[in-house]
Amino acid sequence: MDERVTYFADVVLPLHLPQYYTYRVPLEYNDGIMVGQRVVVQFGGSKVYSAVVRKVHQQAPEYANVKYILGILDPQPVVTELQLEFWEWIAQYYMCCVGDVMAVALPSAYRLQSESFIEVHPDFSGEISNLSANEMKVLELLSTNGSAKVSDITKALNFKKILPLLKTMIEKKIIIMDEELKQRYTPKTETYLKLSPEYLDHDKGRELFDSLEGKASSHKQLEVMLKFMQQTDFGKQPIRKSIFTRDKELSASALKTLIKNGVITAYDQQESRLIDVDKTQSVSNIKLSEQQQNAFDKIDINNPEAPQITLIHGVTSSGKTELYIKLINEVIKQGRQVLYLLPEIALTAQIINRLRKYFGTKVGVYHSKFSPNERAEVWTKTLCPENGGYQVLIGARSAMFLPFNDLGLVIVDEEHDSSYKQYEPAPRYNARDASIYLAHKCGAKVVLGTATPSVETYFNAKSGKYALVEMDKRYGEVLMPEIRIADMRQNDRKGSVRSFFSKMLLDAIGEALQNNEQVILFQNRRGFSLRLECPTCGWIPSCSHCDVSLVYHKQTNSLRCHYCGYSIPVPAECPQCHNTYLKMRGFGTEKIEDELSIIFPDARIDRLDLDSVSSGKSKYVDIINRFEDRNIDILVGTQMITKGLDFDNVSVVGIMSADNMISFPDFRAFERSFQQMTQVSGRAGRHNKQGLVIIQTYNPTHQVIDYVVRNDYKALYNNQINERRIFGYPPYSKLIYLTLKHIDAEVLDKAAAELSFALRQVFAQRVVGPEYPMVSRVRNMFIKNIMIRLEKGFPLGEAKRKINDIAGQMLTKKEYSRLRFIPDVDPM
Repeated sequence: MDERVTYFADVVLPLHLPQYYTYRVPLEYNDGIMVGQRVVVQFGGSKVYSAVVRKVHQQAPEYANVKYILGILDPQPVVTELQLEFWEWIAQYYMCCVGDVMAVALPSAYRLQSESFIEVHPDFSGEISNLSANEMKVLELLSTNGSAKVSDITKALNFKKILPLLKTMIEKKIIIMDEELKQRYTPKTETYLKLSPEYLDHDKGRELFDSLEGKASSHKQLEVMLKFMQQTDFGKQPIRKSIFTRDKELSASALKTLIKNGVITAYDQQESRLIDVDKTQSVSNIKLSEQQQNAFDKIDINNPEAPQITLIHGVTSSGKTELYIKLINEVIKQGRQVLYLLPEIALTAQIINRLRKYFGTKVGVYHSKFSPNERAEVWTKTLCPENGGYQVLIGARSAMFLPFNDLGLVIVDEEHDSSYKQYEPAPRYNARDASIYLAHKCGAKVVLGTATPSVETYFNAKSGKYALVEMDKRYGEVLMPEIRIADMRQNDRKGSVRSFFSKMLLDAIGEALQNNEQVILFQNRRGFSLRLECPTCGWIPSCSHCDVSLVYHKQTNSLRCHYCGYSIPVPAECPQCHNTYLKMRGFGTEKIEDELSIIFPDARIDRLDLDSVSSGKSKYVDIINRFEDRNIDILVGTQMITKGLDFDNVSVVGIMSADNMISFPDFRAFERSFQQMTQVSGRAGRHNKQGLVIIQTYNPTHQVIDYVVRNDYKALYNNQINERRIFGYPPYSKLIYLTLKHIDAEVLDKAAAELSFALRQVFAQRVVGPEYPMVSRVRNMFIKNIMIRLEKGFPLGEAKRKINDIAGQMLTKKEYSRLRFIPDVDPM
């Protein structure tokens, strides 16, 4: 660029702003400014942000006081042109701002701003000889104050261009963002057992065994030592404690005594969650079954004329992952990249370890469990795969935003899963649908895989929009699980229900435990009891901030709101009639866990739900790992356990209450009930034997339960597609939900009525509502919903523009200044 020409830059700020903002480029940056770079700008008074350059031009804005760019943070762009176009598409389609997209797309390490908190890095060595004068000033300030906002550092040092300096200090690990400090990656540690060195001596070892043999009280210790020597090559090799203690016959107290007496040494060793970093196996060793080979040939990944999008409808354990590995290998041969999306973080640990065996360090993982700096590192390695970067990226929905250099394949596993939908904050995107658009932009193929496709996806496949591949047999001829129905009405009449367990389910659990096999129990409600109730006057404790009853949690002995977190101690009496006998109604995962410990006192029981994993991001993975290592006999969980996890020792799956899912008031209730029950059923008997699934229900003849028992997805689909055709629901229409929130119910009612009236002038009978949702107040904000149902062929872009115009005009009124307007396109 000409050094004497005045340039301007339009930038994206990580804020909810409807437009780009223009800044003047200082002459000294004329040769360095590029689209996709981060720059430091001042916005809104004294606040400073890192923004992304969208366009560089010479057209001066109409307003006179154009602020200057304060600095350039990157020597090269960190966001590609394709990404910026993708951000703009997401903002347009999901009715939000490009700044909203930037805020979720960029790693937080790339979003330094004046409100960010900075601290001295806990691993900083204290070596200051190589620090510059300005770095020393920052370090002295932080050493004195502990932590400081970027804006405070700017004021204290009177140094405007502070962000480039802080960026350099973060890279040198001198300082750290407070957010990163809170989210620091917790290394996985394993406890190992080894024989204490003195007993490796032959004579000492003999003395030990003679002393144990000579005492009747040491019989259990002798059994442990014999087993230990057998599994450790006579004490020469250490062994993981989790593996050694799988044998329930071994005495845990005897092992504890041997450790206490110094015979066996227990020590913790840090381990990577990503095993086999180096490639250890060849893809050519994977032998596809006939149906896998047919699927591979139909996808025809190397043929540009083959269909761009393919749905693999394969039953659980049909070998979809092996097929994915073969497809990934073909794309890597082309020198292109692969995006492998999964609905849950926990699934990435299992899948990445399998892929690294075949592709080594070409595989990277990206999700919120990593610290900001770790995510920034993955971002850089994705941007430059030719310099030792990543060609295969695995992650949850946010991995879609990585800066792919040459994307050749997108795999969306468990494509039906609602976890792909982002709810809060904006953008409220669906990663499955957005990644299909991204693949289209990149000229990449898309593979959607699931045992239970969403009705919309299967409709697209049946209508020819997507190619369809069916895999109806389990890999290795493993039988599908046997599914039995426990009729709870009959059980109640016979008096054979213990707590909320049918005799059939208890017998199956007992037999599995006797055979050293594992059990999964699914109940899609967490907590101990769904509500507390006074049987005299009917009083039910409810949340002060939301219109919901409080759920009892035994672990904390409190009543808690699952919407806002509000909690109170359990009352000693009813505040209305003073009755001291309060009854618990319903049951959640915590109560199931509690009852099981009474019925099966020797079983190792754990729980996988939002409460059990809320103590830390690694807790989820820890529970999965312990179950995989067979250190948990019975795992009780919510929908978290219905995902595509692979366990080889689960013989029994129990669905505690099928009726709650089926009776939920939503047009997708039957579809989701079938998906959840089928998916959790697929965890049973996945390897060397047929599993058993028991469904407890008061309505055993319900059509959805019949579909699950017969594993008949097509019957469910035909039923649902006919209903949706009649009533005009997706895929025969597009839905847009408009949510209004306000602290004052009267203002909300007035605004909702006004908005719906204005919308009906444009969209007529396509507008449904306004209506209060089932939970009409959350965090003291009253809520009303309006649904707009647009038939196929209605111009969607034009409809969104009109909705924004109508809502925008209404929100300019002073009385609605505190009204929140939340559009949600394609709600789940």
